[in-house]
Amino acid sequence: MILVAMLVLAFIVFAVGFLYFWGVNPGDITVFLTSDISYTLPAAIMLICVLLIGLLIGNSLHFLSAFFYSFKHWKGGRRVKKGEEIGSIYRSGVGRLLSGDLKKARILLKKALDRDPRRVDVYLALASVALQENNIEEGIELLKKARKLEPKGIEVLFKLATTYEANDRRDEAIAIYRDLLEDDGNNRKAMRALRDIQMDLNNWQEALDLQKNIIKITKTGAKAEIEKQELLQLRYEVAHAKLESGEPDQAIETCRDIIKKSSQFTPARVTLGDAYRKLNRDNDAVRVYQEGYKTLKKSIFLARLEDFYINAEDPATLLAFYRSQMEVDSEDLLLKLYLSRLCLRLEMVDEAIQHLTDLETSGVDFTTLHLLLAEAHRRRNNTDDAVAEYQKALQIDSHLLLGFICNNCGSRFTEWHSRCPDCKTSDSLTLPERKYIQAAKLYNGPKAIPHAAQGK
Repeated sequence: MILVAMLVLAFIVFAVGFLYFWGVNPGDITVFLTSDISYTLPAAIMLICVLLIGLLIGNSLHFLSAFFYSFKHWKGGRRVKKGEEIGSIYRSGVGRLLSGDLKKARILLKKALDRDPRRVDVYLALASVALQENNIEEGIELLKKARKLEPKGIEVLFKLATTYEANDRRDEAIAIYRDLLEDDGNNRKAMRALRDIQMDLNNWQEALDLQKNIIKITKTGAKAEIEKQELLQLRYEVAHAKLESGEPDQAIETCRDIIKKSSQFTPARVTLGDAYRKLNRDNDAVRVYQEGYKTLKKSIFLARLEDFYINAEDPATLLAFYRSQMEVDSEDLLLKLYLSRLCLRLEMVDEAIQHLTDLETSGVDFTTLHLLLAEAHRRRNNTDDAVAEYQKALQIDSHLLLGFICNNCGSRFTEWHSRCPDCKTSDSLTLPERKYIQAAKLYNGPKAIPHAAQGK
């Protein structure tokens, strides 16, 4: 009722205003549409027509705008709803994939892909299904399709590169990692992956160049120290490659610098000595080996010294070095082992037995020690002692137990277990020589008669 009253009031006000305007503007207005067509109307009527036309155009534009907005909103709602439905199917497929139900996962993910063939995440999940089913080529093709949709997608590129790498297609993996680095020169993950491939291929200089770039962008933190150690190792590998290719001078320069930076880095000392030997600088080589052992107590230096002096037919100098070192550190059991072996080679059997016995009584117990002791006792005709040491070396007991070995981890046991105590694999313990015995065939030909052979 109020609304009707207000409309009536508005109409009255408009009518009064219109009559007043017409009264004070009695003239006519002529409007030409063309040179031949024109309309003559009172000024008040003309004004009303203009207002009505303006209102009509304005309302029409507003109606069209509202219509297009509603249509767009409706279409967007359908797209959102479709996306939610596809997302739900995709999540169900991924859930099946994670639970190991590859068949159902494939069905769901293909359904999602049929609904929207531009979903990169669906291609990635389907590729994972194919790879787990060992359908390598299918997985790679799916990843390539994902790459076409998202050429610079980091997840897609890494997945494709690691798939190539896992299937020994290293050249293709290298190409992907290089593409990644072209778009993102500071991508450390791509650099490390590319570096590791180059290391596997023994391309040490390429790996070193990559490592230098990694160091530049890894300046602080715990990883920075790890990367610096990796840099030293790669510099060493380049130096060792130089030595192998006949460039000992460059190897010497690099190894000496590495030792200055990390005195505990054994390979650099060993290769430095080897490079000196290549140049016939024997005194320098011996000095490096001796200093290496005194500093690091690593057996490789003793092995290098022994190789040098035995080849030079000068075991006396080596013996003198061993004895002088024993005077400096009589508790050096590693040196005592090498000294005892040298004594045995020089037929200094009594001294060898003394040093080997010292090792055994100190609690050292390994096969080589028992073999050396057995050989020493054999040379002294101590048959019982020699046999006892051979039994220890061969781990033979009075029951002649054959023992068991785990086919999965290689651990050995005297007793059988249904489940390997070390790697926890069930039903993995067998006789160590089982495969060898099963592969052999019993000889059915004529056999020699032992006593007949002895009578000839």
